[in-house]
Amino acid sequence: MSTIEKVQEDVLVEEQVGINNEIVLYNDDVNTFDHVIDTLIRVCQHTAEQAEQCAILVHYKGKCTVKTGHYDELKPQCTQLLEAGLSAEII
Repeated sequence: MSTIEKVQEDVLVEEQVGINNEIVLYNDDVNTFDHVIDTLIRVCQHTAEQAEQCAILVHYKGKCTVKTGHYDELKPQCTQLLEAGLSAEII
């Protein structure tokens, strides 16, 4: 006769809860694609391709998350975007 053993294991799952915020860039009818792209490269350290993709998303979707991180890191970047005439906020 054989014995079948059931083994129940408790598995601890650790979730990483981040305090990440996002800079959301909004569409406007004022700024050119070139200005938006140049500003994202300068302020958010985007590559040219990233900046162009974000500009296209903003244009067609109305908004795009351009940067994520801790609020304290994002605040100066968001301020620079606003000073450049772009519409942005941290959420």
